[in-house]
Amino acid sequence: MASSSSCAFHCSRVSIRCSASEGGGQHRSSSSNAVRVNGAAHRAPLQVGAALETSINRSLAELSTPVLRPPPPPLTWGGEDRVRRQNIPTEKQTVDPFRQALIVEGGVRYQQTLVVRSYEVGPDKTATMETVLNLLQETALNHVWMSGLLGDGFGATHGMIKNNLIWVVSRMHVQVDQYPIWGEVLDIDTWVGSSGKNGMRRDWLIRGRNSGDIFVRATRQAILPNDQWIDGATCAIKMSRGFISTWVMMNKVTRRLSKMPKEVRGEIAPWFIDRHAIEEEAAEKIIKLDSNAKYVDSDLKPKRSDLDMNHHVNNVKYVRWMLETLPDNFLQQHQLSSIILEYRKECGSSDVVQSICQPDEDSVPPEEHVSMVTGPSLLPEIISGHHSLAGALQQWPTKYTHLLQLKAGDKHEEIVRGRTTWKKKIT
Repeated sequence: MASSSSCAFHCSRVSIRCSASEGGGQHRSSSSNAVRVNGAAHRAPLQVGAALETSINRSLAELSTPVLRPPPPPLTWGGEDRVRRQNIPTEKQTVDPFRQALIVEGGVRYQQTLVVRSYEVGPDKTATMETVLNLLQETALNHVWMSGLLGDGFGATHGMIKNNLIWVVSRMHVQVDQYPIWGEVLDIDTWVGSSGKNGMRRDWLIRGRNSGDIFVRATRQAILPNDQWIDGATCAIKMSRGFISTWVMMNKVTRRLSKMPKEVRGEIAPWFIDRHAIEEEAAEKIIKLDSNAKYVDSDLKPKRSDLDMNHHVNNVKYVRWMLETLPDNFLQQHQLSSIILEYRKECGSSDVVQSICQPDEDSVPPEEHVSMVTGPSLLPEIISGHHSLAGALQQWPTKYTHLLQLKAGDKHEEIVRGRTTWKKKIT
């Protein structure tokens, strides 16, 4: 008559169950003369009863002994704990294996390889303008990260933190030749350069890794005290030298624009490259709209998820508010090829926003006009039922002016002006 014995051992790191049986004189194959540990057979001379338990206890003594280590300090979001969690470099890095990034061109230009993810594309499986702007913002911050200059602010250097300064975007220009698609591998290059006596610019190029084609060009510049004025709480930038896009520094305590200290200039000047992603002779002036514009969307309210690390609405959110004012039929047939943004004022979580848009009626391309002889040509989307016939026959302009403003009773304050250019989607 067969008999069996079993035992179980538990410790903080392992849990092991063992069993063995003896055949009571009945012949057994050699495979049964084994101790099973967690279900796996270990071929060994059979030991039963107390001898088995003693042998296993002895062999597991070291394994089951807990390793005594001091517990890690509690993780919080402040002081030394935050620095330890972020692991911000204090010296210049040339390689970042986690971000697949390099510092190239004499150790000043930043290059990062990325893959377009599923949540970064729209219904047509192509990246959105919001995705593009987020990639530009992220790579700019990563560039400062690898430089060893990043402090605990939102892209602020050590000198900026010392002087209570933060970056505030003022003007941005993005040109899109082709939108990346889901799963596509991209190479993003970004660099900074000098602009005049007291200015700084940042440029980007986004390429398809396989083709090498340039998909996106973008640029911004910093114009500081001698080229700006302040009107109450609203910041306005004087485009006296035809700048393409601008960033400014603001004191995070007083919320007023600030000069660039020599300490900060000394930190960033060694990283300057004399090259432009977008060449323009003069910046296009964006006119101010009023509530009589053709498209108006009122009572827009920020969500908590719209706030950035400086506790105001992220500038990428403004683009969504602008574009959603346009008709669906237009957005289904066109894609954004250029956007210029002039930021005027911060927007907080309690603000109510109005989005205004006015088309340039004289920007309707010739091919948009319906021929009285041949009539309109029907797009494949119309034939398949994805777009309406009325939308196809609409003569859509390709240039639009935008304005976001705060609503506070009868008073309106500008947040950002915009200018967009569109082209037909390729089907």
